[in-house]
Amino acid sequence: MGTRADFYVGRGENAEWLGSIAYDGYPDGPRPAAALEATTEASFRDRVVAALRHDDGTKPENGWPWPWDTSHTTDYAYAFDGGTVYISCFGCAWYMAGEEPPDDNDKSAVFPNMKDRKNVTFGLRSGLLILRG
Repeated sequence: MGTRADFYVGRGENAEWLGSIAYDGYPDGPRPAAALEATTEASFRDRVVAALRHDDGTKPENGWPWPWDTSHTTDYAYAFDGGTVYISCFGCAWYMAGEEPPDDNDKSAVFPNMKDRKNVTFGLRSGLLILRG
């Protein structure tokens, strides 16, 4: 299975979902790492667009790719908010990029509910690996 990531501008129920990737979504992954260096919303958006240009990228027009309704079950979520990039791991509290994640597992991050935008796939955008022997 891949390390999935969702990207947003803003945080909370009204955040704008920019898209998702199904592989290498961890903060040190090449595509998220580029977005983490953004200092403006425009730069963050540009870096996310570049991250989605791979076979595993999902743009909003493709629909929400996951079988779950929010980013609480996605490995990582990244948000540009108020001039800062934030990270949430499996819906835990947001923390600023470049800082250590909080020690607690408080599932306090708030995300938009994407149930009405679902378009679940089992192709490259799903991050699902099927091995046959």
